[in-house]
Amino acid sequence: MKRRAFMTFLGGAAAWPLSARAQQSGQIKRIGVLLYGSEGEPQAKDQFAAFTSALARAGWIAGNNVQIEVRWGAGDIKKMQLFAKELVALAPDVIFTAATPPTTAVHSETQTIPTVFVLVVDPVERGFAKSVARPGGNITGVLPFEPSLGGKWLELLTKIAPAVKRFGFMFNPNTAPYAKSYFLPELERAAQALNVQSSSALVQSETEIEAAITSLGTDPKGGLVVVPDSFMLVNRAKIIALAAQNKVPAVYFEPAFAAQGGLVAYGPDFKVLFGLAAGYVDRILRGAKPGDLPIELPTKFQFVINQRTAHAIGLGIPPTLLAEADQVLE
Repeated sequence: MKRRAFMTFLGGAAAWPLSARAQQSGQIKRIGVLLYGSEGEPQAKDQFAAFTSALARAGWIAGNNVQIEVRWGAGDIKKMQLFAKELVALAPDVIFTAATPPTTAVHSETQTIPTVFVLVVDPVERGFAKSVARPGGNITGVLPFEPSLGGKWLELLTKIAPAVKRFGFMFNPNTAPYAKSYFLPELERAAQALNVQSSSALVQSETEIEAAITSLGTDPKGGLVVVPDSFMLVNRAKIIALAAQNKVPAVYFEPAFAAQGGLVAYGPDFKVLFGLAAGYVDRILRGAKPGDLPIELPTKFQFVINQRTAHAIGLGIPPTLLAEADQVLE
């Protein structure tokens, strides 16, 4: 797809009769979009479709009253920085970013163009907002996780794999610089309460991911907590496969990990979050100021267990835990 390609909403203008499209009134709005993932990733495409569909339901129809300029970062931070410059130069009415690196790139280029983010952890610490309740600047959005989830993930790991006595929490320090300050305190408190040792698994490449998981696999009491990180999302297939190959019990932060073969996941449905972010884009296009819009928190989390994976790595899931799960994949 050409980088400046005009995007049409799924189920949007193409389905409208010509007479309806001819009745457009007012100035066409422009939305800039900078995404972390690749256009060819099915999950990334589904999430973006959730965003555009929510906009369409709010009345923003491509070819009628809005156009979208989309850039896919493909996991390349330098490319995201270049795309951020391009989007800002277009002077859109609002910019939508998905994940911390794209938001950082846009924030470096503009503090005036309204920006809505999703999948950003700790926006206050990153300097995007003055507070969650009143962001105060040009950026607001949807916060996917609270720090307390660190302890929840470890608790689930020890329930599903009671033999675990050492776990690694894995993230990329370049794409998830917030991980230690945001999640680690709760993880360490939970580790102390559960009598489990913790260690950092800092990874910046596929080779380092493989080395970290292979190392955990050499310890029959080893486990893995995958910390929220756009780099983890891009490499989820490799992480899931290596955890299975090395029989490492692992807990993930998004339900899609379990659906794709991960052992257990607890977190929000990202497609829902993209839809919530579209609601903020809608409000800004209608005149709201991002600094006055509180950063939104998810209200629903999904607990998914992949029983096939559990059996494959030799785990028997306690019936009480199966009863707690929102979904059990058999």
